[in-house]
Amino acid sequence: MGRGKIEIKRIENSTNRQVTFSKRRAGLVKKAREIGVLCDAEVGVVIFSSGGKLYDYCSPRTSLSRILEKYQTNSGKILWDEKHKSLSAEIDRVKKENDNMQIELRHLKGEDLNSLQPTELIAIEEALQNGQTNQRDKLMDHWRMHKRNGKMLEDEHKLLSFRMAYQHQQDVELSGGMRELEIGYHQVQHDRDFTSQMPFTFRVQPSHPNLQEDE
Repeated sequence: MGRGKIEIKRIENSTNRQVTFSKRRAGLVKKAREIGVLCDAEVGVVIFSSGGKLYDYCSPRTSLSRILEKYQTNSGKILWDEKHKSLSAEIDRVKKENDNMQIELRHLKGEDLNSLQPTELIAIEEALQNGQTNQRDKLMDHWRMHKRNGKMLEDEHKLLSFRMAYQHQQDVELSGGMRELEIGYHQVQHDRDFTSQMPFTFRVQPSHPNLQEDE
């Protein structure tokens, strides 16, 4: 028994609508891929969901922009306004400049020189010489800066060494003074201790030598 025919109208249920969209989109892209391979056709598919999300497919041997350009040429319909035309022209100009720069870079590396004219070779030689001169100037500036920084570091090292030597001398002098004070203090303390240990008769001297005779 075959499936019933589905009425083509908007699906009201959001969940069912999303499921149907995913299945039909996958089937549409599959059919586009098959017709491109089987029939050697250029196929481009652009799909926007109800939420505005973009889905697209394009045959591997072409691009979507190329397909749209061919469509515009063959249908006579204008897809791009003047603003987009100028933007497209600017993109083409930038691409061309980039290609030329890539070619010049290969020439500067010494590649693909056989096809160049003598005047072009002379221009490349001058460009290399100018680049070499600029590089030499940059290296000299870097060397001068390095030398200047080295001199500054050397001066700072000498100043620091002088300060450390001066501080060491001050510490030695202060240590010597403290040592002398400590020795003097111990000497005085020793004299006091020695005096306190002497017999009383040796510590007290009569102020009048003839005091006993008078008695």
